[in-house]
Amino acid sequence: MQVILKQDVNKLGFKDEVVNVKSGYARNFLIPKGLAMLAGEANKKVLTETLKQRAFKEAKIKKEAETLAENLKNITVKVGTKASSTGKIFGSVTSMQLAEAIKKQFNYDVDRKRIDIKEEHVKELGTYSANVRLHKDVNVSINFEVFAE
Repeated sequence: MQVILKQDVNKLGFKDEVVNVKSGYARNFLIPKGLAMLAGEANKKVLTETLKQRAFKEAKIKKEAETLAENLKNITVKVGTKASSTGKIFGSVTSMQLAEAIKKQFNYDVDRKRIDIKEEHVKELGTYSANVRLHKDVNVSINFEVFAE
């Protein structure tokens, strides 16, 4: 079943994309939650007109995201946390802490929901990597170092 997404859905697609999903997923989750609408002929025509109008704005936003990606590509973010003498940290480093560290150190606003830490749980001091999705076509991998405060 084809649906048009009304907003970004994690691991499915981005706003105004036509995606194929199983009919139960569309009827029981996406459409009732207001995340998608059926991709009929009328809705597809409205979508194409909306996309034409939005093309110029999208190019500007993508260019800004590419500039930010170039700036983030070569930096190492330092995330301070409490740790034991053996190097194990209390708790774990989350994408929220990483987003705050980027904002504090480099003054770049990155949404924490768009940061994907490659390790499942960061529970020790060291250097790690994370993927930041700045735009649907722009991804950047950043390095971050966890140190004891």
